[in-house]
Amino acid sequence: MEGKILIFSAPSGSGKSTIINYLLGKGLPLGFSVSATSRAPRGEEQHGREYYFLSADEFRERIARGEFVEYEEVYPGCFYGTLKSEVERLWNEGRHIVFDVDVAGGVNIKKIFGDKARSIFIQPPSVAELRRRLINRATDTMEKIEQRVAKAEQELTFAPKFDFVVVNDDLQKAEDEAFALVSEFIGK
Repeated sequence: MEGKILIFSAPSGSGKSTIINYLLGKGLPLGFSVSATSRAPRGEEQHGREYYFLSADEFRERIARGEFVEYEEVYPGCFYGTLKSEVERLWNEGRHIVFDVDVAGGVNIKKIFGDKARSIFIQPPSVAELRRRLINRATDTMEKIEQRVAKAEQELTFAPKFDFVVVNDDLQKAEDEAFALVSEFIGK
C-alpha cells in the first residue's frame, strides 16, 4: 500500500511535536516518520525513536548514495532528512505517514508527493510567545534559543506555501483543528 503523506512543519517551539503526538494517540492508521539528523540528542531522545542520529560525515555519505527522500542543511554542519527506507517501512505496515520536518523539507516533500500529501504549518501566536516557550522548554542555551528565534522569523514566511496553517494559541483548539484536517484527508 502507498498511503497518504501528512507533513507538519513549524518553527521550533510552536507545539508541532505536541500536536503530532496527540494525533498519533487518536487511533488513526498513522505512522511517524523518524527523521535522520546530524545534531546531538537532546534530553531523553533516543536513536531510532525521535531521530536517527548520524554523524555529519555519515549523513553526507548517505546523501551521496541517494538514501534520502529529502534533506536539508538547516544550520552549518547540521543536517535533517527523511530516509527512503523509513517511508517504505511505514507504507509496508499499512500506515499513512506523518512527517515532522523543517519548512524547507515540508515544501520539498509536498512537491515530491503532490496530491498524496497534505502540508500543515503550525504557527505560534507570536515570536515573543515562541521565545517564552523555548526558554521554558529548558533544553537549549540562550544563544541557541536566540538562534532558533531568528530562524523562526524566516520560517514564518513559508506558512503560505502550506496547504493549511493552524495557529497554536490554544493547544486544545489547535489539536482539534489538526485532527479534523487529518481525518478528512485520510478518509476517517
